[in-house]
Amino acid sequence: MIKQSRNGFGSYFRSSNARELGRLALIALSMLAAVGIGAAFFMLLEFEHPIVSVGKEIKFVGGAMELPVQAADKKSGIRQITVSLLQNGTVYPLFDRQYPRQSWFAQAGPAQVNETIKMDAKGLGLKEGAAELLLAVHDFSLKRNSTELRFPVTVDSAPPILTVEHAQMHLQQGGSGMVLYSSSEPLARHGVMMEKTFFPGFPLHGKDKTYIAYIALPWNGEKPENTRVVGEDEAGNEAQAAFAVHFKKAREKHDQIEIPDSFLQKKLPEFQQYYPEMKGTDVEKYLFVNQKVRVMNAAKIAEACRNTAAEQLWQDRFLRMPGAGRAGYADQRTYYYKGKEIDQQTHLGIDIASSERAEIRAANRGKVVFAEYLGIYGNMIILDHGQGISSLYSHLSKIETAVGKMVEKDAIIGRSGMSGMAAGDHLHFSMLVHGIFVTPVEWWDQHWIDVNIKNIISPKPAPAAPKAAGEQAAQPAETHAP
Repeated sequence: MIKQSRNGFGSYFRSSNARELGRLALIALSMLAAVGIGAAFFMLLEFEHPIVSVGKEIKFVGGAMELPVQAADKKSGIRQITVSLLQNGTVYPLFDRQYPRQSWFAQAGPAQVNETIKMDAKGLGLKEGAAELLLAVHDFSLKRNSTELRFPVTVDSAPPILTVEHAQMHLQQGGSGMVLYSSSEPLARHGVMMEKTFFPGFPLHGKDKTYIAYIALPWNGEKPENTRVVGEDEAGNEAQAAFAVHFKKAREKHDQIEIPDSFLQKKLPEFQQYYPEMKGTDVEKYLFVNQKVRVMNAAKIAEACRNTAAEQLWQDRFLRMPGAGRAGYADQRTYYYKGKEIDQQTHLGIDIASSERAEIRAANRGKVVFAEYLGIYGNMIILDHGQGISSLYSHLSKIETAVGKMVEKDAIIGRSGMSGMAAGDHLHFSMLVHGIFVTPVEWWDQHWIDVNIKNIISPKPAPAAPKAAGEQAAQPAETHAP
């Protein structure tokens, strides 16, 4: 009886404990649910407004344009971004983007959004004149908190009128040129298009709404059939003005170069330290440098040349280093190893040799935008002369300047050498227009500079007409105090 009684009490206590544990678990779950509901309630009913900003000032609207927008909401997240124009009480929608809900009990939308909004006000029936640009950002809270930005703008749907004041008449392969043009109103983006290549323009000093753009044709360029000035005003309206260029094909120059083992043994260790990925035989390593590294070097040079000043830094002709010319611009080289053709490349500069470790001087005033080792060019310097004009000095034994320094014409910037793909001490000199290698011969010629650039930008005043016999110079009228 006592044993049965104990078993009965044990069952009772176990049942009681189970009920207590169940009750505690229910309370805990209820508390968790309450916390979750509270958190969701707090998230859905939060009162914090989104943060929004724009990346540029907008004064005009009309044509196609872009508006960089940054929006953030770290609680419920971004729900919607709208852009519209308000004019005379009428709202004209331009942009509306809604973001899908990601969750109900956590952040529902993105915490941060970076958008480049493309807008085009054409065809909306807006009138020329004053309006307001409205930018609104809404979050995912049940309260739908929002932030609105308003900008006074001017509706302008008329494209600018572009006039070609002067355009290069003749352009040969590897040649440079200049285009002068004006606009009826200030331009936000402008330049010259030759086929699919864009040459940016720059304001011409001292002349309002007049611009200059330098153009160039690569050494192997085809006859340009579609040449035009293009411009876009601050409202995004586009215009263009066509002009013609007379094409001149350059005479081809060919050269044959034998690559001896002595050259490979001398040069490959230099390249190996900069390009450890070179593999294979000595000839395979040489071809890696002469082909793949050459392409990488060209991309690096083009990148450096994009960093150009808006104003003209140079004056008159570019200086040529004294010495004998060893190789010319656009020489088409065929490379041989043990009598067998192994490669073909084009030499995009002029090689000048004088004494060893000769002084290398700046061909014209400019800013140093590159000064370090670069593959086939070895130790190399690039000077930016403004408005897309650059000069390049390579195979140097020593660099005696630094990036960011402004150097004057004829200033010493380095010493000649044979670094890179050079067999002997010399200077490889190149001229570039917006990263396109051109012949330096034109830029060395003061007559070419005068006829094609200087006399057009700053024309000389016409000589005074000769006085007729007995004619006297006009005298200023006397003035008397009243």
